[in-house]
Amino acid sequence: MAYGQAIDCFDSVLDGLVGELDVLRTPVGEAEPLLRGPVARRMAAAVRPHCHRFVTPMAAVAGAVADEVLAAMVAGRNLMRAYVNNGGDIAVHLAEGQILRAGVVDNHDAPRLDGGVTLRYDQPVRGLATSGWRGRSHSFGIADAVTVLAQDAAAADVAATLIGNAVTVDHAAVHRRPANELRDDTDLGDRLVTVDVGPLPDDAVEAALEIGVAAAEEMLCGGLCQGAYLALQSRVRTVGSHADNPVVSVGALQ
Repeated sequence: MAYGQAIDCFDSVLDGLVGELDVLRTPVGEAEPLLRGPVARRMAAAVRPHCHRFVTPMAAVAGAVADEVLAAMVAGRNLMRAYVNNGGDIAVHLAEGQILRAGVVDNHDAPRLDGGVTLRYDQPVRGLATSGWRGRSHSFGIADAVTVLAQDAAAADVAATLIGNAVTVDHAAVHRRPANELRDDTDLGDRLVTVDVGPLPDDAVEAALEIGVAAAEEMLCGGLCQGAYLALQSRVRTVGSHADNPVVSVGALQ
């Protein structure tokens, strides 16, 4: 019955988004008053706290869809555990006492279990998302992967996007092109996005990760995320984890 509810919900999601795409591709401050659909409103709400920088509601689209479908899936159902995985942007439902473990993969072209995430019922985390230059969406940054935990999938989606954008450095090994040369329907215009990253010296990797960590810590302090995992060329940093609460762990799942 829950799966049937999820399917019924998804049938209307894409049509609703397509009808508002032009507005969703504009900066959130301009877009939000004009949006009407439930997924579009979820997107705008997730992006609103970050409106002091350039960001459009599209930064939260995959996570917002996951949240919307999960809400439909659990409505009126007594489920112990459920999740909706929208291409790596994941909305999670946990009943009391339940946990969910997920693997973290730095490079989907050479997949292996690089880290682990454990979500618990008593933690304020119901979403996780991953961004990076290797993914389907364009990134200003050079991170192989940035995985973020947040209150819902939409919030995790936009936080992962922005932290991934922050992991950057100027170097001859980093190649960028205007976004609108790669996709004519992009919301990024002629802003430069990363298309390839060659081997970097250790100091460049560390410098890029430090900028990303600073962005993640700022979001953590502001309550906009609960933890983050940042990976670049075999180096990893985590934010929001400590010995008695390993929100994000490096290495195999425990």
